[in-house]
Amino acid sequence: MTMERKIKLKTLNSHITCKICRGYLIDATTVTECLHTFCKSCLVKHLEENNTCPTCNIVIHQSHPLQYISFDRTMQDIVYKLVPELQKNEINREKEFYRQRGIPNPKDIPLTNGEVHGDENHGDNTHAESDYHRQDEQVNVCLECISSNLKTLKRRFIRCSAQATILHLKKFVAKKVLNGMEKYRDLAVFSCTFQIDILCNDELLGKDHTLKFVYVTRWRFQNPPLTLQYRPRVDI
Repeated sequence: MTMERKIKLKTLNSHITCKICRGYLIDATTVTECLHTFCKSCLVKHLEENNTCPTCNIVIHQSHPLQYISFDRTMQDIVYKLVPELQKNEINREKEFYRQRGIPNPKDIPLTNGEVHGDENHGDNTHAESDYHRQDEQVNVCLECISSNLKTLKRRFIRCSAQATILHLKKFVAKKVLNGMEKYRDLAVFSCTFQIDILCNDELLGKDHTLKFVYVTRWRFQNPPLTLQYRPRVDI
């Protein structure tokens, strides 16, 4: 017969709290250089003025530190499972944020098929697990080319999940303007270090930024669509 050992939450706090705000990790984001983890909003705000890790002071990157941080889904799942009501409280705070500012919560905006985001599913949910994130909060995006070295997208306007990341958009653009991903991979293999940069208001965006994060912190609730620019990092 095995004995279960109960562990007090406070004994784990040092492992699941942000060293910047001292609160439990929200949108846990890890510095890839040293593997220290912080709340995403805390770390991004810190890196706007610094290029070093807040914990160990290692230089993340001289000019683009935001390119070297990554969302840590595993850590965030652990925090939500360990701390009762934390995830629920975060959702409620998000709703209150929109309510106080008189801004429609994007999750309440009807989808193109007339449905509304929410927990209830009024239709046939046979394919619920393969809905390609259509039930996510949606963002309207306009992708503009700012380089003569890349083709302009035939369809600049797209609608996608707010949880999509800048890396997803980079791959999307590469597939459309490079006639598939093969050229993209080949250039990387031959050390040409070809990459596509995506910017918002002339600010380079990190590959792990979600569109929701960009909409709130960089676009700052301007009228839709969220307008982003793309360019090659090197000439091709």
